[in-house]
Amino acid sequence: MPHLYLAAPQKSSGKTTLAIGLCRALRRRGLDIQPFKKGPDYIDPFWLTQAAGRPCFNLDFHTMSEPEICGLFAQGLAGADLGLIEGNVGLFDSTDLQGAHSNAELAKLLGSPVVLVVNCQGLGRGIAPLLLGYQGFDPKLKIAGVILNRIGGGRHGENLRRVVEHYTDLPVLGLVPRDEGIAIAERHLGLIPSNETRDAESVIEAIAAQIDQGVDFERLLTIAHAASVSGSIPIYEATSRACAEDTQSLQTAQRVRIGIARDAAFGFYYPDDLAALTQGGAELVPFSPLADPILPEVDALFIGGGFPECHMARLEANGSLRAAIRAFIARGGPVYAECGGLMYLCRAIRWGSERREMVGALDAEVEMRPEPQGRGYVRLVETEDFPWPRLGNGPAEIPAHEFHHSLILDPDPNWRYGYAVRRGRGIDGAHDGIVQGNVFACYSHLRATAGHRWTERFLAHVRRTLQTA
Repeated sequence: MPHLYLAAPQKSSGKTTLAIGLCRALRRRGLDIQPFKKGPDYIDPFWLTQAAGRPCFNLDFHTMSEPEICGLFAQGLAGADLGLIEGNVGLFDSTDLQGAHSNAELAKLLGSPVVLVVNCQGLGRGIAPLLLGYQGFDPKLKIAGVILNRIGGGRHGENLRRVVEHYTDLPVLGLVPRDEGIAIAERHLGLIPSNETRDAESVIEAIAAQIDQGVDFERLLTIAHAASVSGSIPIYEATSRACAEDTQSLQTAQRVRIGIARDAAFGFYYPDDLAALTQGGAELVPFSPLADPILPEVDALFIGGGFPECHMARLEANGSLRAAIRAFIARGGPVYAECGGLMYLCRAIRWGSERREMVGALDAEVEMRPEPQGRGYVRLVETEDFPWPRLGNGPAEIPAHEFHHSLILDPDPNWRYGYAVRRGRGIDGAHDGIVQGNVFACYSHLRATAGHRWTERFLAHVRRTLQTA
């Protein structure tokens, strides 16, 4: 299973741009590339998916067990020629003093050779102690090579190469010049997703052309083919079989149609979660809150995260679709909404001096703030008001994540909540998961895993609603 782990000494080193360019440049060479992203990210995977032509899977210690990470990794690599994992933050960065859940730990778990992307802007001979320190810090980690990024020109690049080759045994796999012309635009949550960028394809091609000229692909592929794979995968396969048998015994044969909001305003979905919904008996029916005048014929709605605040004028203008969603909810239609979906279901979104009407199913307004209102990993405990049926004993504590700059103004005092927040912000620092009729809306983003099979529970809720309608 040839693969590479693209990491960096610190965030903002340019590894996402490198990963996008490598995926497309390798794809140009006729290789089938499977991208992965460490952590709970939606935006980078948009770009990696488009660049590689295969869905990017997230590998996240917080929401997944180690066997699940290994299993999803092996499953994703099936049929691919090469896997490419893009790290998050710095290689050794971790809130844990011993480095638990860092990029380095994930690379060791997966047996991945690490290619270190170094931002060389303003850097000279000092690159040598930096690399020697990273090599010596964890002898069990295999740093297989380095790509020198954002170099100032040919003389700068060759000087850096000479220093690296003299003081270290790391091969220089690429010299990539600083070029603001291939930078991807950013805003309050990071890069602008490719589903909102009309020229995304030309941006990817321009990045790939730059990478194509600066990277030694022959040496890069040699390193990838020397990768080993963790022995945890058979454990995962056994667990998966047990879960599959359990799932089959719990599911009914009833098929359901789930309307899923997908356009430039809404697109934050994990591909493996969508696959789990499909495997659980759902037909996913896409609709656009921006463009579609009516809802398709569906049994339930799933409105995920995204950037409704950046499209709120168009969302307001589509009054017929907002009215259709209100009517669907009034009839008792089941709805699950996350983050941007929660914002859309409220009365209005405020951003600066602008206020735009939204669906109005939830009696509150949302205001955008300059600083994050909730950011990072969360831990949730279900309350007695949690609306979906349990499967077995259910999870004692639910790991999830949130990242939002919006704040709900004057939450309805009559709201019931499905979650008590043990860590994180949620709605008000203590609660998340608004329960109103058959609507369940939260800031937290869930992930379907063996320990938290939310997709099955949502489908069970939908089926139960249909049977009692």
